[in-house]
Amino acid sequence: MLRVIFLLKRSFHFLRNRMKKKFNRHVSIGDLFTSRWETAEFLGFGKGTSCYNNVLVLGNVTVGENTWIGPNVILDGSGSELAIGNYCSISAGVQIYTHDTVDWSTSLGRKQISKGSTVIGNGVYIGPNCVIQKGVVIGDNAVIGAMSFVNKDVEANDRVFGSPAKSRYNKGTQ
Repeated sequence: MLRVIFLLKRSFHFLRNRMKKKFNRHVSIGDLFTSRWETAEFLGFGKGTSCYNNVLVLGNVTVGENTWIGPNVILDGSGSELAIGNYCSISAGVQIYTHDTVDWSTSLGRKQISKGSTVIGNGVYIGPNCVIQKGVVIGDNAVIGAMSFVNKDVEANDRVFGSPAKSRYNKGTQ
């Protein structure tokens, strides 16, 4: 057993140093042993999509082609379907949900967990540390500013930011 631990540590140090030298970055241990593209393929995501190994993926999650899913993301399709399109950027720390337990908690379990499908269109950019609430639809080519809380649908090509997220163009969509 000590021999196995020694070999694992040695492999870890070798891979960590190689990653630092080649890309000048430090990543989680899982990303040293598999590529982000292998992780996405394992999860059944579309061709060309990359997904860091430390992303939490729960339930019914589909992701299109050529989408980048950054580190420390939560993709929670445990309440209903979570669908993410092609050519999206899901930045570090983003959380996307298909359920919430507000009514369940505040009713001391008498009410059901609230569920709703969440859909992210094609060509969507979601900035770091955003939270996308259950049941939200984000249209194609939309931009969600960093640290935004999105609790309403976002029209295609819109730019929203804030908590709650509001349209940059004052279209009244949020």
